Amino acid sequence: MRMILVMMLVWAGVAQAQDTDLELVLLADASGSIDQREIQFQRQGYAEAITDPEVLTAIANTAYGHIAVTYVEWAANQAVVADWTLIDGPESAAGFAAELMGKPRQAYGRNAIGAALDEALRLMDSNEFDGWRRVIDFSGDSVNSYSGPPIAEARERVLAAGVTINALPILRPGDPGRAHGGLEALYSERIIGGPGAFVVTAESRESFAEAVKRKLILEISGSMPGRALARR
Repeated sequence: MRMILVMMLVWAGVAQAQDTDLELVLLADASGSIDQREIQFQRQGYAEAITDPEVLTAIANTAYGHIAVTYVEWAANQAVVADWTLIDGPESAAGFAAELMGKPRQAYGRNAIGAALDEALRLMDSNEFDGWRRVIDFSGDSVNSYSGPPIAEARERVLAAGVTINALPILRPGDPGRAHGGLEALYSERIIGGPGAFVVTAESRESFAEAVKRKLILEISGSMPGRALARR
């Protein structure tokens, strides 16, 4: 009887320690290369993806049936656009999407990618959730960084904390992309890392929303794309 009680207490402690399947920071580019129209375009892509039935099915099929998500725009500074939300179905997903679309732009200036990664980690460490998995979903159209800590140092801090970084490079017209090892290869080399890390590329502005949806499903389900570019 005593052993059963001990096991129940241990189980209860584990249950309390991990109260959702995934903590996910959506870290979106808002630097000088992204104009206001593109800011809204990106937000719309994420709003559509988080409310998509296939994404909601992926969430429902997790061990806990819900995930915690926040959307942050990064440039020289970082700004939380949609605060941490526990998404467990269409209603909470719609609320998150509405918050995402209703805020003014607050991040400006040139790239500070290392600072963005550090801020994403801080937001995870200071929120009210304790996820079984923690993932940073980084998107952008450049790997240049002009201020703040070096990317490599921030990346190592994130990985040391057990957080996975996935990336969504957004190719611009003329970017060599896969053919000559362009932005996709640079994100694979310098940005992503952690268990199961991968790159999903938005080949064009037209394919952005579909790329976001695919990436979210992979992250939520803990899967990897068939052709993954991964480190560590």
